[in-house]
Amino acid sequence: MSEIPEKQIKRLRSLIQEAETNLSAAKELLISILGDGEIITAPKDVVVSDPDGKVIEGVFDGQIMIDQEGKNYPVPANYASKSKLVEGDIMKLTITPEGKFLYKQIGPVERKTVIGTLVHHDDKYFVEVSGKEYEVLYASVTYFRLKEGAQVAVIIPANNEDATWAAVEAAI
Repeated sequence: MSEIPEKQIKRLRSLIQEAETNLSAAKELLISILGDGEIITAPKDVVVSDPDGKVIEGVFDGQIMIDQEGKNYPVPANYASKSKLVEGDIMKLTITPEGKFLYKQIGPVERKTVIGTLVHHDDKYFVEVSGKEYEVLYASVTYFRLKEGAQVAVIIPANNEDATWAAVEAAI
């Protein structure tokens, strides 16, 4: 078997991330239509053995929760936006016996608020702060009715210079 070029691996990762983003957006739209709040139906292959549900802990990466084994769980964008989740926050996911996903932030990272400018490219929204761009959730952009070029207060992890995501605090 020949080695897969790094460019192809990066492209595959990008496609997977894009698919997860689209799936999260579709679930968010469905939730907004049905009014189910922060609850998402679990995939049919999830087995819940505990009568109260299965509990999984993980780290929020700005868009999804990743457990200790590296498995991804889609966090509803409206919940992440409303709760102002920040990259690195510790979360708990409870999968109920009925198959609903219930998320809760249990370990917030230290935060700081900075001001930047909203920019849009590659079909994504970013807030540019001192020459660095932080991606922000589309749900936050629509909630705050932000337009490209708007001044925005965002929350970023205080001790993670490699962070690539920010949570929108407010439009200025």
